[in-house]
Amino acid sequence: MTPYQKLYTPEDAAIVFIDHQPQMLFGVANIDRATLINNVSLLAKVAKEFNVPTVLTAVETESFSGYIWPQLLDVFPGQPVVERTSMNSWDDSGFRQAIEATGRKNIIMTGLWTEVCVTWPTIEMLGAGYNVYVVEDCCGATSQAAHDAALSRMVQAGAVRLTTIPALLEFQRDWKNREHYDALMGILKQQAGAYGVGVEYAYTMVHKAPQSAKTPQVVPHKEH
Repeated sequence: MTPYQKLYTPEDAAIVFIDHQPQMLFGVANIDRATLINNVSLLAKVAKEFNVPTVLTAVETESFSGYIWPQLLDVFPGQPVVERTSMNSWDDSGFRQAIEATGRKNIIMTGLWTEVCVTWPTIEMLGAGYNVYVVEDCCGATSQAAHDAALSRMVQAGAVRLTTIPALLEFQRDWKNREHYDALMGILKQQAGAYGVGVEYAYTMVHKAPQSAKTPQVVPHKEH
């Protein structure tokens, strides 16, 4: 059995957020940028709920790229950020130490840009014996062509492509597992787009649960 013939778990995976910074976002052209921010913060919140180790890294913060998005920083308040100069995170000893400190071999990769700062460390981490899963809609590139070519290169090197919703649902795996169920549903209702709206509908219309809104909608009923 190869490493990719079994599912990862919260106990054997770590997640990396590379350079989710303003200047890098300005150059993204392959995905709606508001959607990208939503996907990244959604995945981060679920990873935190499941106690998955995370590594945050930034490049040339105060000289070029700007501070990591507040939507991501606020999920991990006070967590150290690996500050780099190298475009390839794997070249940076602080990054390598942070990855090694997780003790995990399954690495879930997100970042900007796909074609450089995600691709290069992914290839070298695969060579170093890690299993890398690239969450492609939590990555942004300077064009669709650049994004597609980068994904092809990473897959050819041995990485696996996936997207945000299946990436986070792999942590839950079975709906009978109740430890994180309610918290997960709460996060999904807020940020999982059509899926989240569907969850809210099922809760309120089918199961007659209270609305999630802080001030629920009141529907007036006319007397007949």
